[in-house]
Amino acid sequence: MYFSKPGNYTAEVAELVSKYAKDHAINHVVVASNSGTTAQAFLNNDYHVVCVTHQVGFRSPGQDEMAPEMRENLKAVGVDVLTTTHLMGGLERAALRKNGGNGIQSITASTLRMFGQGTKVCLEIACMALDAGLIPFGEDILVVGGTGRGADTAWVIQPAHSHTFYESKVKQLICKPL
Repeated sequence: MYFSKPGNYTAEVAELVSKYAKDHAINHVVVASNSGTTAQAFLNNDYHVVCVTHQVGFRSPGQDEMAPEMRENLKAVGVDVLTTTHLMGGLERAALRKNGGNGIQSITASTLRMFGQGTKVCLEIACMALDAGLIPFGEDILVVGGTGRGADTAWVIQPAHSHTFYESKVKQLICKPL
């Protein structure tokens, strides 16, 4: 499925992901969701959901974009919520902001964005969830990302750990904006 432009297609993406997961016996879905709202669209299905948020301080120092009540509500229904440093950020991003230039993380992120912001997000959060031990190694998972608010991209990915990131297998496109 191709959407005409980037945007919030969360309901459509959730329907496509749910059908694909059922038809292909995929047991894990990793969803980018900073506030938790997008993650809620992927509940009540027969798969395990991992919600990956922005790191605390991403928007402003010390700020967690997910309200404590939402975090507790998601956890209460079995969602694993991962809030940690972004795979393609962290120390390199700090150094680049201070000194300028480009490093391998920013080059990788920029290259993936050529396929859409959601595609970059999908690869990043899949590896983050694997590194955190929230999804099994060596299995295909469904990964959902977006451009701005909501979801507009989903892929079937077999992620690698961050230290072997380039061994990740991007297997099948479910949907993305043109």
